Amino acid sequence: MKQNPPEGRVVALKAARAADSQAKRQRALAAIASLETAGAAITFPSVAQAAGVSTWLAYSEGVREHVEAARARQTDPSTGEAPGSRVGNGHRASAAGLRTDLALARAEIGRLRSEADKLHKRLQVHLGAEIEGPDRAELIGRVAALESLNRQLVAERDGRSAEAEAAKLAVVELEDELVAARESLRRVIRAENRGR
Repeated sequence: MKQNPPEGRVVALKAARAADSQAKRQRALAAIASLETAGAAITFPSVAQAAGVSTWLAYSEGVREHVEAARARQTDPSTGEAPGSRVGNGHRASAAGLRTDLALARAEIGRLRSEADKLHKRLQVHLGAEIEGPDRAELIGRVAALESLNRQLVAERDGRSAEAEAAKLAVVELEDELVAARESLRRVIRAENRGR
């Protein structure tokens, strides 16, 4: 398979990145249109969530203007503000915008609860291992007992090795004595046979 020269790869990567960026921007514009059609409040976070893109992209040039234009179209012509009640900072918020914010907050709360549950389970496992694990003093005692048993077994092995060496020497001596006794017996038998 023939590989592209480095310049060709760079061009291909730039083209792929540009295509990906354009696709995300198109999704953001489509999300604005669908939110506007549904009558939902158009906010930068709601556009980002509906399009599956980052909030940063919703604020970027080329998308921000469309969001602001859609928000302007949702304003109440008599007051020039978005329909709904005033919120803490004095701005008016639409019921749809508040519902969107509430849905986003609930999704975030659900994610945080899930994360907290995972961390809680990991903590339980870790603490359980600490509680159920053997005590340090108990481990030291077990190691000392094993070392003592090891010393005893080494001493027994050394004693048996010494016994085995002594037994080998005794066997050699007995074999020498046996050979000498056989030789002596043969001489006696020969002498006895000659005397007849």
